[in-house]
Amino acid sequence: MESLEKVVENIKSVKIQGAKEIAIYALKFLRDFCKKNGFKLKFEVAAMILEQARPTAVVLHNCIEVLKKKRSLKTIDMLLKRLDDATEKIAKTGSKLIKNNYIIMTHCHSGEAMSVIKRAWKSGKKISVIATQTEPLEQGIRTVKELAAAKIPVTLIADNAVNYFMKDVDMVLVGADALRKEGVVNKIGTSMLALSAKHHKKPFYVATNMLKLDRRKKFIIEERPANEIYRSINDVKIRNPAFDTTSWKLVMYVMTEKGAKRPEVILKMIK
Repeated sequence: MESLEKVVENIKSVKIQGAKEIAIYALKFLRDFCKKNGFKLKFEVAAMILEQARPTAVVLHNCIEVLKKKRSLKTIDMLLKRLDDATEKIAKTGSKLIKNNYIIMTHCHSGEAMSVIKRAWKSGKKISVIATQTEPLEQGIRTVKELAAAKIPVTLIADNAVNYFMKDVDMVLVGADALRKEGVVNKIGTSMLALSAKHHKKPFYVATNMLKLDRRKKFIIEERPANEIYRSINDVKIRNPAFDTTSWKLVMYVMTEKGAKRPEVILKMIK
């Protein structure tokens, strides 16, 4: 069993990335941790520390809130199954919105978005993908490698080439870290894709599970270490926000395990 400190380090360093993946990783740790320590004070402290590791992503927070109400290993197993089942259902829902010969643009790496693309490909649709590099940690490289391994045609582009290529795509598909009343919180640069898609009259879709509904009053956009962008420069301030918020006005549909939802439906669920 890994130590709490090691688990937190792996989450903070983005060795474990993606809101759903962070939640799964943390829940599996908590299952072993609670077998040994129970669900009292030590559990509450561990849960608080895990939540603080990546404060923007809401899935782990929502899972821990469920677990605090029903403190048992069975609840953890239920949450893990729910997350796995949701991805499969999202893939089924989302793939229906992808037509044959579609060119799809995506950003960063999203397990849910990838499941939709792979399901569409496996169903026989001839699709291709344009994926951003996703600076500064190049998380899009994981996406292109995964798509290439699945034999799905994929092109890697720089983040600042999004608008150049947007005219060629049929849809934009991204994941989400949180669904808030302000909009879709996702990897920094997502709003840039959404604005470009709006300009070029291309549909913008989000693939995500319902555990990402975020009703928290206190919300933090995580800022990561400056050295991810560049080594220090004298008299220069470097800022590195990890996420941005995309207005619901720019979103056509949210692909969920409960079907494709219009933004106004999601907003009603958040309130």
